[in-house]
Amino acid sequence: MNRPINKRKSERGSVLVLSTAAMLGVLLAVGLGVDISHFYLAKTELQNAADAAALAAASAINSNPSGITEGARRARVAMNKYEFNKDSVQFTNDDDVLWAVNLDGPYLKTSAAATDGVADHIRFVKVKTEESPVGIAFASIVLGNNKNMTAEATAGLSVPLNTFCGFIPLSVLIDADLSLLVPGTTYTIRAGSGSTVSPGDYQILAVAGPGGVDVGFGIGAGVDACAQPGDTYVTDCKPGLTAGKVRTGINSRFDDYQGSQLDPTLEPPDTNIKENITWADYSKYFGCGRPGAINCDSRYVTPPSHTGVDMRRVVLIPLVKVTEFDQGRCEVKFSRFGAFFMRTKASNGSGGDIQAEYIEDRLAIGKGKYNPAGGAGDPLLAVPVLYQ
Repeated sequence: MNRPINKRKSERGSVLVLSTAAMLGVLLAVGLGVDISHFYLAKTELQNAADAAALAAASAINSNPSGITEGARRARVAMNKYEFNKDSVQFTNDDDVLWAVNLDGPYLKTSAAATDGVADHIRFVKVKTEESPVGIAFASIVLGNNKNMTAEATAGLSVPLNTFCGFIPLSVLIDADLSLLVPGTTYTIRAGSGSTVSPGDYQILAVAGPGGVDVGFGIGAGVDACAQPGDTYVTDCKPGLTAGKVRTGINSRFDDYQGSQLDPTLEPPDTNIKENITWADYSKYFGCGRPGAINCDSRYVTPPSHTGVDMRRVVLIPLVKVTEFDQGRCEVKFSRFGAFFMRTKASNGSGGDIQAEYIEDRLAIGKGKYNPAGGAGDPLLAVPVLYQ
């Protein structure tokens, strides 16, 4: 008698083969997904490094060859704060940091951009990371053992600003004719008598606080406020009483903290505290006050004893027309803002005179923005921004 054949029993081997193949496919898909996720994370890390480096480079643009050289150095420092696969991301050639007048190029190497007649037109910088290998853990059969990845970022000076932040709490009174404020000219700014005002006088802004100590902090660090031309602020009607605090605030930027409650770690000095130099001298040796700087000239550079920060001697000051100053109400109406280079520390005495040079170069300074609903921007003032 014939026994029936168990067909299911004979198919057990093929089911095992199919299951194994399907499992391998699932594992491969999962591994590929894990590797792709790793690629995205690695790309994000590289892009963050490129973005930070580009912004750091753009922050040094100052219409001078020294700004290009310093910008390339800042890009390298910022880039190497990021570790990729436990190795620092490095620049090894002159093609990693490129500079341009226009966003769409052409882009120049640092050595070509850092020359007279070229640097004063540079507005954009492009940073590219080197190719960095990313290991492949699961899908190496398909993708290989590793994949090289890179990232690129472009930053530059913003459009002209019409909203300014971090200005010092002094308003400088000027003639009705703004053209009399000549770029490159040094002005002696002093406290008014309190009963009369004239061009060149300053008025202390109450935006820094009603007390003299607040004024010192505001001048030493910049006020935590933003304003634009046309804004009105209350002033201190007796500026001579707080001239000492004006002096300590300004002088902290020169590494002089005598009689001051400012903290050098929070309100640091400039990297170059050499007095009686011009903006041209300062910008030519930009970055020379930091440790290890080369090609510096001691006739124009004096490093501080505390850790310094570049551009602390460049301050934003609101400018007020004398004709628009309301002496009776102790109010000022901002006409515009100006960037000034502090040539010397503030003098002793009740006046607290300040020697300040009006800057004519376009440069990245402080914080600010462009308000489409506001007035026209100042073509000399900008902040570093990412473009692509």
